[in-house]
Order: sequence, then C-alpha cells, then structure tokens
Amino acid sequence: RATLLLSRCLLKMVKGNIIVPEEILSFCCNGLQGSTSPPRAGEPGEREEAPGAMASPSPARNPTEVQMSQLVLPCHTNHRGELSTGQLLKWIDTAACLSAERHAGCPCVTASMDDIYFEHTISVGQVVNIKAKVNRAFNSSMEVGIQVSYEDLCSGKHCSICKAYATFVAQGPLGSKVRLKPLTPQTEEEKIEYSIAAERRRMRLVHKDTLKDLLTRSPRETELETRDGSGAVPAERTRVESVELVLPPHANHQGNTFGGQIMAWMENVATIAASRLCHAHPTLRAIEMFHFRGPSQVGDRLVLKAIVNNAFKNRWVLVAGVPSPPSPWPSPPSPLLSRSMEVGVSAEAYGQEMSISPRHINSAFMTFVVLDQEGHPRTLPMVAPEPGDGERRYREASARKKIRLDRKYVVSCKQTEVPLSVPWDQSNKVYLSYNNVSALKMLVAKANWALAREKEKVRMYTLEEDKFLSFRIEMSVCITASRAFSLLSNLRRRHEWDSHYVSAEIVQKVDDDDMIYHVVSQKLQHENKPQDFVILASRRKPCSKGDPYVVAFRSVTLPTHPARAEFTRGETLCSGFCIWPESEEMSKVAYYNQAMPGYLNYVTTNVAGLSSDICSTFEACEKFLLKNKEDLISRMQDF
Repeated sequence: RATLLLSRCLLKMVKGNIIVPEEILSFCCNGLQGSTSPPRAGEPGEREEAPGAMASPSPARNPTEVQMSQLVLPCHTNHRGELSTGQLLKWIDTAACLSAERHAGCPCVTASMDDIYFEHTISVGQVVNIKAKVNRAFNSSMEVGIQVSYEDLCSGKHCSICKAYATFVAQGPLGSKVRLKPLTPQTEEEKIEYSIAAERRRMRLVHKDTLKDLLTRSPRETELETRDGSGAVPAERTRVESVELVLPPHANHQGNTFGGQIMAWMENVATIAASRLCHAHPTLRAIEMFHFRGPSQVGDRLVLKAIVNNAFKNRWVLVAGVPSPPSPWPSPPSPLLSRSMEVGVSAEAYGQEMSISPRHINSAFMTFVVLDQEGHPRTLPMVAPEPGDGERRYREASARKKIRLDRKYVVSCKQTEVPLSVPWDQSNKVYLSYNNVSALKMLVAKANWALAREKEKVRMYTLEEDKFLSFRIEMSVCITASRAFSLLSNLRRRHEWDSHYVSAEIVQKVDDDDMIYHVVSQKLQHENKPQDFVILASRRKPCSKGDPYVVAFRSVTLPTHPARAEFTRGETLCSGFCIWPESEEMSKVAYYNQAMPGYLNYVTTNVAGLSSDICSTFEACEKFLLKNKEDLISRMQDF
C-alpha cells in the first residue's frame, strides 16, 4: 500500500513538472517493480475503481496464470515519455516464462515468439498489466498466451496493447528435455485456446517453407521496381552494428542470457537503423514471428546487426500477381508512398576470443512507422538495396509483408470481420487452412449449446449468438473414428447420403490435408436454379489423446471458378465434422454448421420440429458409414 501511494505521488510530481529528488527516482526504478503474485482478496483500498465501474466476480484461477503489473517510470521510457518497446518485451518474456515454469515445475527457455502487433503506446505514469497462462502443453514444449493492457491510474481507463503467443521448452538437468504433463482446460475461453494451439503450432512449423515457396514464385522485376526511383536511400547507410557484454544482471535464473534482454537489445539497434533512414524517431508497430536458435551465457559478447531491408510504398503488396488485403492499421487516404519499413536484425554470440566462429542466437524482423502529430504514418524515403544479399533481403521483406498481412487478416480477425469467401492463392493457403480449422474448433468449444430435438439416436443442439444461429447434430455410430474420418472427409461421396448434394468435383489438391471442391447442390425453396459452392475442405487427425478427428469446410473464391449464370452462388462460413472415438468400434460423429441467411429458414423449420429433414439426412449418413465401414477402399487415403 505504501508503494502504491508513493507511485501516485510520483505521478503527480512528474505530470506537474516538479523536480523529483534523485534518491526517490533511484528507489522507484530499482525497488518499485511489479508483482507477479495474485492480489490479496478482501483488503479495502487495494485498488480504486473508476466511478461507476462494475466489480466483476473472480472466476477460478488457472493454476498456470501469472499476472504482472508494472508502473511505467521515467527510467523505462524513451525521449517521448513512452514506454520503451524493449522494456515491454522484457516484462512479457518474464511473465510468460514464469507461467511456463508453473506448469512444468522446472526451468524453461523461450523457443519462439509469434507475431506481435502493438496497438497503442504507453506513457509514463501508466500501469502495464500483463496476464500470461499456458494454453496447451505438447511433449516437451508448451504454448503460453500473453495479454498486455495498460491502465491509467487517474482516469481508470483500460486499453489493450497487444496479444502474443510464446513457445517455451522445459529443460531438465544438463539441458535435457522434460516430458510435460497434459493440461486440462476448464473455461470456454481456455478450451478454445487449447484447441486452436495445435493449429498455431502447425502454422509455425511450415512458416519457413511458406516464405520459400512465395519467393520461388515471385517475379523479381515486380519487387525490385522501386529501387531505381529518385531520392532512394542506399540501404548501407542504415546499417548498425553494436556489441553487448553479457553480465550477471542480464542472465536469468538458469545462467543463460535472459531472452527478454536479447529482444530489448535487438529492438534498440533496429530503432537506430530505422532512424537513419527517416531522420526521425520511429515507432515499432510489429515484430514478426522469430525463433531462438540457441542460448548464450554470462561472459558472451553479443554482436547485434541491423539494416533496413525495405520501405513499402503502399499498404498493398503485389506478390506473384495477387494483391494482399489492406493493412488493418487505421490511416487516412494517401497517395501510394512509403508508409512503413522493415528492419532486419540479428544477434550472434562470441566467446572471449572473437576470432572464433560466432553462434547464431536469433534473427528478427521489425516493422516501423513514423507518426505525425495526429498519429498518422508519415511518408518515408525509398530504399535502394545493394546488389546480392541486399536484393535478396529486399525481396524477402516484400514476401514477409504479404505473409504478415495474410496472417493478421485471415488468422487474427474475428469471424464477423472476415469476408465469407476469402480469395485463395498459394501464398495464403496455410493461413486459410488455419482459419478454416480453428473456426470450427472455436464453434465446438462454445459452452451454451442447448438440446433442441432428439429423434431416436440423433440429437440436435442449437447455439444462439448475436449474429449467428448455429446447430450441431450428433449420434454414436458403430465404426472406428479413423474409418468415419476417411469416409466423411471425401466430399465426392457425400451425395451417397446427403440428398442436397448433386455433385462435388476436386478443383485443386492443395496438399494431403486440404482440398478445394466445386459443389453443386439442389435448388433451395423459392429458387429457380441450383446452388453451387467453392469449398475449402481441411482435415486434421488428432494431435494428442482426447482430440477429435476434424473435417472443416469454408467458402473460398478462385479465379478459375467464378459465379456462373446457371447457378446461385452459395457460401458457407463455418461447418464440418468432429469425430471422437468412444471405444475401439464406436465413435461419436457430430456435424456443426453456422447457418447463413439463405439457409436459416431450413434450419429453423427443423429446429422447431416442423420438418425432420436434417435428422433424416444424418440417419442416412449413419447408414452410409455402416455400409462402407468394411470397404477396403475407405482404408486408403482417398481424400
């Protein structure tokens, strides 16, 4: 309580331009640090709420959850009085590591960090609140979700800063891997994060291949066309090299260099490189997904190198002839000029003799903008890359920007913010597949399903939300889950049990787990022509015990299959099957569908009991599965 009062006095002194004695600042910077302990309940005066604020009930705490609150002091800020991003990264990494170690019960190290998008800056005197908890544990690694917000102590205002996902690896004696105990999610939110964590892990593993594939198909002349423009700044002028000696205060409790400290050093040299291009003070907007390649220890010399790779001339990036979605950052209409830049930064570790080959620790790519007085991105000079490696980095930066936009546009947006039929192409196939499967998993994890009808073995449930009516229909079938998965994931056979389907042809085989189909269905009531769909079908086998087999469907658009006059083009936002094994020969088969407006009347008629068409179709599905469960063809991967 004394430290809270001291912080408020300090805040008033700073805002009132009162000189603060050096002893107080020193004490605050070194002694007044945030707490990672849960707040004590029942103590009056522990926190003042804004007038009219509603007190929310305290749900049961996740045992891995860590909460950290840090008061932003002058020693944490940059020249603008805003919290240094490097300092924020330190706090984020600390909170995430503590959460990981609560679950593992042993030391953990940072393996990777997904993309981080910073939505707002934080000023001196405000409080940073960080919440971290383990979303899912795999064999020896785990995903930790981190939410960062700020709190203004004077107004009581709270605002989100960023959301991040970090991967940590548990380490035993001498660096050996530790097998982690499974995590059991309790709340609806935890179940959703647990389910989608497997998809995020899959996306991380293919990230490098996605970039390589995109670069292979990208025309060099398209991406290098701006380097000959007048007034372009040679990239070499932005190059920065700095060395840091790793001292005991920079090490974590395991003796290795603290991951958050390395990130802070990298952010520092990246900011200098960006400043050399724009001759102003840049703001960090995003950090791309990066991986720690290895550890460094106390006594190492870390050499940090940074250079501006590219300055992007507009908010659209043309790669392989396909335009990316617009950036979600708010900005006013503007001519097609540079508004952001990518800085590449690397960290290498040397021993005392720097003549020995270095150990590569990490590489990262950071996106900066320069804001004007109204908070809008300013125009930046173009970059002229040097031949060879500079041109390679220039092209890779363009590809990474497209991938970042795909990830943010397709993966991060809420379902209601994404167009129903998203354009499909090779560069965004990974993220559309992720979105397809994760949307279905989120629907499955919802808690408020209500039983609407029950007809013999078939049960129908509904979920009413603000903008959607979803339904789930399920039954137990005497068939192995893997066999049912093989049969139901092949849309070419769906007409054998679903009378609404006329035909389904494969348009494109994306990979072993994803297919694009052109589907023709029967005429809807009051329609004079049949419907057709272009559907991405994504299937997933269980990641671990207890996970279902998943077959997810969503509409996409393809240039080769535009809407045609003889059909009414239909769309599906989220639908698919989940199949759980109940025993060696029994499975629970469930079908989910987020009903679209054109389909709504059909669904509500069945929910109200005025029709049994959906139940009859699912009974036909059971007969199809039983008839074909011994078919040798279904044992093959005919998807």
